[in-house]
Amino acid sequence: MKDLFISDLLPEQDLQDILLPDHETGLESICFSIADNLDRFSETLREEKERLHRLGDPPLTLHGPFLDLNPMCYDSLVRQATLRRFSQAYEAAQILGASRIVYHSGMIPTVYYLEGWAQRMADFWNHFLNGKSGITVCMENVLDRYAAPFAEVCSLVEHPDFGICLDLGHIWCYSKDPLPSWIAALDGRIRHVHVHDNHRKADEHLAIGRGNLPFSQTIPVLAAQNPGLSWTIECSTKEDVLCSVAALEKISGRPVHSFNSTHSIVRSSN
Repeated sequence: MKDLFISDLLPEQDLQDILLPDHETGLESICFSIADNLDRFSETLREEKERLHRLGDPPLTLHGPFLDLNPMCYDSLVRQATLRRFSQAYEAAQILGASRIVYHSGMIPTVYYLEGWAQRMADFWNHFLNGKSGITVCMENVLDRYAAPFAEVCSLVEHPDFGICLDLGHIWCYSKDPLPSWIAALDGRIRHVHVHDNHRKADEHLAIGRGNLPFSQTIPVLAAQNPGLSWTIECSTKEDVLCSVAALEKISGRPVHSFNSTHSIVRSSN
């Protein structure tokens, strides 16, 4: 299935056990989010191609670099470093045939004011995406507290490949706006979803149902309002990944390979 991905947080053998039997579930690789790997870019590309082949060459999403980087930063040298690292990850996505790439927003609520934030973010993304096409670029919420600034960025970025990666666990843990407010505010601009659970006290990355996030109410609405949505299960153990797959099947009322069928998800929630 090209619309369901497993995050690259598991040992390779566990990934093989999940990905190889059907050759349809995809991988969200974190390989190019690591600065040391970007420093040895050509070698990393070669090693990642070999690893992906061992995994059955699954459909691919990349997670871009984020540590020490910030797209809206005020320091020109940090902005230059951010652009360079983001561009390296995008180049890797092109070479490896990834359909999308996810970048963190970089918001630190206790450091940055929201005034002017969306415009600076949009300026970065419009510059970054100039001349690029064919890969969906998703900005992911992490510590972000409010939906409105994300919606403003969407209104200011003019490129058709730009959208949002909505991380449900991060909203549940960090946001002051409830999940329905995020979904409504982003109004069809959500392209990708990170799926994991927590108890609203820490970013635990648990299996669906092992925290208290209301997935059975949230996922049908997301699917209905954002056609063509893709999903990544972002859990760190094989058991939690398989538990989450089973939970998604229960919510949709269909096998996981039919998970992206919006109508079936909506019907099963009624």
